[in-house]
Amino acid sequence: MKSSAQVVVIGGGVVGASVLYHLTELGWTDVVLVERKELTAGSTWHAAGGMHTLNGDPNVAKLQQYTVGLYREIEQRSGQNCGIHMNGGLTLASDRERMDWLRMAQARGRYLGMEMEIISAAEAKQMFPLLEEQYFIGALFDAAEGHVDPTGVTRAYAACARQAGAEIYQHTWVSDLRQRPDSTWDVSTDAGQIHAEHIVNAGGLWAREVGRMIGLELPVLAMEHMYLITEDMPEVAEYNAATGHELPMGMDFDGELYIRQEGGGMLLGTYEQACVPWSPRETPWTFDQQLLAPDLDRIAPSLEIAFKHYPALASAGIKNVINGPFTFSPDGNPLVGPVPGVRNCWMACAVMAGFSQGGGVGLTLARWMVDGDPGEDIWAMDVARFGHWASLAYTNAKVRENYSRRFRITFPNEELPAARPLHTTPVYDRLTARNAVWGASFGLEHPLWFQRPGQEPREDVTFRRSNAHPVVAGECTAVRERVGLTECSNFAKYRVTGAGSADWLQRLFTNRLPRVGRINLTAALDPDGHIVGEFSVARVGTDDFFLFGSQIAEAHHSRWFWGHLADGVRFDVLALSLVGLSLAGPGARDVLQSVTDASLATEDYPFMTFRRIDVGMIPAYVGRMTYTGDLGYEIWVAPEYQRALFDLLWQAGQPYGIGLFGFRALMSLRMEKAFGTWAREYRPIYTPVQARMHRSLKLDHDFIGRAAVEAELARGPARTLGYFDITPDPAEPADVVGDEPIWHGGAVVGWVTSGAYAHYSRRSLAFGYVPTELAVPGAMFEVEIIGQRRPATLLPEPVLDPAGQRMRA
Repeated sequence: MKSSAQVVVIGGGVVGASVLYHLTELGWTDVVLVERKELTAGSTWHAAGGMHTLNGDPNVAKLQQYTVGLYREIEQRSGQNCGIHMNGGLTLASDRERMDWLRMAQARGRYLGMEMEIISAAEAKQMFPLLEEQYFIGALFDAAEGHVDPTGVTRAYAACARQAGAEIYQHTWVSDLRQRPDSTWDVSTDAGQIHAEHIVNAGGLWAREVGRMIGLELPVLAMEHMYLITEDMPEVAEYNAATGHELPMGMDFDGELYIRQEGGGMLLGTYEQACVPWSPRETPWTFDQQLLAPDLDRIAPSLEIAFKHYPALASAGIKNVINGPFTFSPDGNPLVGPVPGVRNCWMACAVMAGFSQGGGVGLTLARWMVDGDPGEDIWAMDVARFGHWASLAYTNAKVRENYSRRFRITFPNEELPAARPLHTTPVYDRLTARNAVWGASFGLEHPLWFQRPGQEPREDVTFRRSNAHPVVAGECTAVRERVGLTECSNFAKYRVTGAGSADWLQRLFTNRLPRVGRINLTAALDPDGHIVGEFSVARVGTDDFFLFGSQIAEAHHSRWFWGHLADGVRFDVLALSLVGLSLAGPGARDVLQSVTDASLATEDYPFMTFRRIDVGMIPAYVGRMTYTGDLGYEIWVAPEYQRALFDLLWQAGQPYGIGLFGFRALMSLRMEKAFGTWAREYRPIYTPVQARMHRSLKLDHDFIGRAAVEAELARGPARTLGYFDITPDPAEPADVVGDEPIWHGGAVVGWVTSGAYAHYSRRSLAFGYVPTELAVPGAMFEVEIIGQRRPATLLPEPVLDPAGQRMRA
C-alpha cells in the first residue's frame, strides 16, 4: 500500500469508483480508493440498477444523461460487461396533474436534446402489454432508459481507473482522519497510514461515520427499500418472442412503484408510505453484503395497486424479495463538493440514484477538484445547500417524507410540512396571528402571503393559479399605492472587518466599493467569468462592511469567501444575529419618519443610503432600498428588538393604510421591475455580460474574472437574458415557474429562468436566456407552458417605472 497519494477516495461503491475513474481521466493518477470490504459491498451490490434521464431539475437531468451515455464507453475500455439493457422507459400518468407534470418534463428535456414522447394509454398498452389501460390516461416514453448490472458497472469504472494508474485497496478499513496544519490529511487504516493532499468521502452507508471522523454530522439517512422478482412469466416470454426485445421500464405514479423485466420475470419495487429508516443513528461496521428481513405486509398497499394495474403479476410466483438499505439526503439529491470550512475535504455521498447519477457526480466532483470548478450547474447537489440546522432528527423527518413522496408530484407552489417549523424569527408569532401562509428556505420559515381574516391559511397546490392569486394581488396593490411591511430576515448577512478589508473585497467584486454610508450592488465571479454570487454591499466604515445575499446560498457563498480570505480580514456569517423588516411603497418614508428623529428627506437620506439610526428606541441599520422597486427601506436590528420594531412600524403605519405582504408578492413586484435573482437569472453557468449586469461591472479595477469579462465584451455574448411578456391561455391561465423552453422559428432556442404574474401591471412576465442575435426588443417568441406554446414578446425595459423614479422619490 502506498504511504502517500494526491487523493484518497473512501468507499468502493459505484460513486467512489466513478470519482476515481474521472480523476484519472482528468490527469490525476496518483489516486487511491480504499474500501473496507469488497467493491460494491455496501448498497451498490443489491441495487435494482435502473437508469433514467428524467429529473425535475434539468441540470441534474443533464448529468443523468451523461451517466447513461457513459456505460458503453467504460464497458468497451475495461472489457468488463456492464449488463447494459437500453429498453426504454414509460412514466405512467393516471390523472390530469400527472399528465401536466409529464408535459412539463418533456418540455424541460427539449433544450437538453432529450427525445421524449407523450403517448396515449392505448399506445402505452401496446408497448407494455402487462398494464391495464383503464387506470391510465397517458404516458411519457424515453428511449434513453434501461438498467445495468451494478457490480459490472462498478468494476468497469475501477478497471478503467487502474489502467490509468490508480490503485484500489480492498479489505482496508479507514479508522481515522487527521488534518495537518498544511491542510493535507493523514488517513489511518488497518493496513497502515496514507498521507493525502485530498480526501473524498464516498462512504455510502458509512458516509456519516466517515464524516464524524473529522467532526461533521452529515445530513444522510439510510432507508430500507424493497423490491421483488417474480418467477418466469409466460406473458413476458410471449412479448419477447413477438418483439425480439425486453419490455420497457415502467414508473407508475399512482402505484408509487417501478417495474421492469428481469430475466424471464418481472422486477417490482415500491416507495411505500409506511417507510422505515435503517440504523438511523449509526451504521454498524460489521454490516457486510447483507440484506434485511423482507416485510411484504409493509408494501401490501402498493402491491395491491400493482396487481390491479398489472393483473398478470397477481398470479406470478415470487422468486426473491430484496430488502436492502440505501441513503438519502433530506431533499433526495446527492451531497457533492468541498466541505465548507474544511480544506481539501470533498463529498460524494447520498447518491440514492447511483446508476442514473453516479457518472455525473464523479465527473463534476473530479472537475471541481482538478480545475476548481465543477463545469456544470450542480447547485441542486452542492453539499453547501444545507446548514447546521440539518440535524439528525431533521434529516430523519425530511428523508422519510422524501422517500414516501418519491413518485409524487411536488407542485411549484407546494411547501412540504415535515420538520417544520424549526427555524423561526422573533416575529413568527406576530405574522402567524395575521394569518401568514408559511414557506421555508434554508431551514428558515418566511411568510409567502397573508390569507384573509377568518379563512384557513392554506394554499391549494397547482400548476396554474391558486387561491393565493387574488390575495397576493391585493398585497401588491398595497405596496404600489400605499405602504407594505414584510420580513426580510431571509437574506444571507455577512460582516467583513479588519485592516485591508476594502482592498480584499475590491479584488473580489466587479463593482467599485461604495463610499462610507452607501450601498451598491455587485457580482463575484470565478476566473472564467461565471457568476459566483450577487450581493448588496453596505459600507459603514473604511474597513467595515455588511454584505447581503441569497439565503439559500449562505453556506455556498461563505465557503467561497473563506477560500479567498486574506490575512488580517475577518469574515463573519451573521445568520439570525441580524434580522430585518422592510417598508415599501409611496408611504414608506412617512411611516418611518414618524418614528425616527433622523431626517429621511431625499437630500438627507438619498436612494442607496445605509446608516445606523434609531427607530423609536431601537438601534438599527437602515438601507434605503427594496427589492420591490418602490420607495422603501430595509431595517436591520438585533433579534431581541424585532418584535418591538414590528409593533412600532405596524402601529405607525395605520394612518397610511399599511398592509402586510409576503414572498409571493415580492416576486411579482420584482418582475415588474425586471430585477433578477440568484439561483435563477444569476447562476454559475451564466456570466454578468450574458445576465446584463452592466451596472455592476466596472473595469477600472482588477477583480477575479476580469480578463474573461473583457474577452466576452469584445466578442459579444453567445446568449443574453431576455425579459418577456407572455400571453397565457385565457381559458386556464398559467404562468411560468422556470425551466420552460423558449421557441423561435419552430425550434427551441432557450429556456426560462423564472417568472410570475405581475399583478399591478396585469401581465405575465418571465426571464429567460436566448441567443444574442435573437434578443431584439419586440421580437416574438413562444414559451411552452404545460404543453402549450404561448406567445411571448421580448420587452426592452421594465413594465413599471423603467426610469426608476419611484425608488428615488
